[in-house]
Amino acid sequence: MVELPRAPIERLIKRAGAERVSDGAVEALADVLEEEAIKIATRAIKLARHAGRKTVTEDDIKLARI
Repeated sequence: MVELPRAPIERLIKRAGAERVSDGAVEALADVLEEEAIKIATRAIKLARHAGRKTVTEDDIKLARI
């Protein structure tokens, strides 16, 4: 189940140039974004722990997405 709100996802697709967006397209992109966000967050947590911290920082997120 996708936890991301639908309206911002639809706005992102429209910002990319779409005139109209189907519900299925919004749902599919939300699924993909959520999967990628979880992967990045998991890597960022590992980086924070490796650095001896419990707090995930902005830098951890930036490093994790590489």
